[in-house]
Amino acid sequence: METNNFLKRDHFKLGTFSTNCSGGMTVSKLPNRWKADWESNLKLAKMMDVAGMDFMLPIARWIGYGGETDFHGYVLETVTWATALLANTQNMTIFATVQTACNHPVVVAKQIATMAQISNERVGLNIVAGWNKPEYDALGQNLADDHETRYGYAQEWYDIIKRIWTEDQPFNFDGKYFKTTRTYGNPKPKTMPPIYNAAGSGLGREFAARNADFLFTPAIDLERSKEELKELKQQALDQAGRKVGVLTFSHVICRPTEAEAKEVWQSLQDNADWAAVDNLIRLQFAHAHSFPHDLMNLIRERFAAGHGGFPLVGTPEQVADGITQLHETGFGGTTLSFFDYAEEFPYFRDNVLPILEARGIRKKFA
Repeated sequence: METNNFLKRDHFKLGTFSTNCSGGMTVSKLPNRWKADWESNLKLAKMMDVAGMDFMLPIARWIGYGGETDFHGYVLETVTWATALLANTQNMTIFATVQTACNHPVVVAKQIATMAQISNERVGLNIVAGWNKPEYDALGQNLADDHETRYGYAQEWYDIIKRIWTEDQPFNFDGKYFKTTRTYGNPKPKTMPPIYNAAGSGLGREFAARNADFLFTPAIDLERSKEELKELKQQALDQAGRKVGVLTFSHVICRPTEAEAKEVWQSLQDNADWAAVDNLIRLQFAHAHSFPHDLMNLIRERFAAGHGGFPLVGTPEQVADGITQLHETGFGGTTLSFFDYAEEFPYFRDNVLPILEARGIRKKFA
């Protein structure tokens, strides 16, 4: 298969994260928080598509995190969400986030192939091996406690999908977790869809090194991130002979003055749903290895405002400086979240993107 256009576009990638979930990435009790309804998502997607943004990435959730707001309790399902947005855009890649444990690989292969045809190959797949045990309890499924089982299952799951996409003849699959007979799929994608994966454990990062085009990791301390990124990229080369990019996620509060931006940040702290924040952190630290445990106080503050994302808070120049720092650290891109995506994105588009283009970090959309 030829290289997907998303991977050919060689600049610092920018997209949004979690617009399909109530609150987005902000765990807030403020009444005007992001609603995540279809009309809001469609409005945002059309603006992003024209502005030359690279992607939209959803979160797959089945239950919320409790608290007063039940953060992420309202969620648009990711495959149907992505399909509808792909049918209403022209340029941007839109990812479906899929949990391996509750989605059969033969079905997912067919869904993504269909979405590729609808969108002229603009669909991506974000693979989640599973970590949030209460979600699987709500589904009546047993989530394996050990990463070896989760990622062993995920590897067979994705192996089946790749074979469906790339092999012309029916095949039998005889694995530990899947046994299939005369498996095949038509239509197939014309280009291999870009693959995202977020993993913090050793086994998870081995999975990403073998399979992902981009691995997600948080940017908490950029000096620490420089070494981490070097290690991750070298690991992919050593273990799989592959080049794997690394993305992170950020939260944007961009205003004409630094004082205004900091005032908004403080308002998010003052109006955070702390019960939901603490429940989210507890689950992350119990079942996932994405965040460094020694930076808990800093992480808690950032979880309230942006689900732990790197803060881009200040004037357009300051926000552009923060993105430049991420680029210089070695990240290949970042997701962006806003308190109200559709309301705040136009200011970011008009005032930050031109700075990034002038610095050569972004290529002007054509």
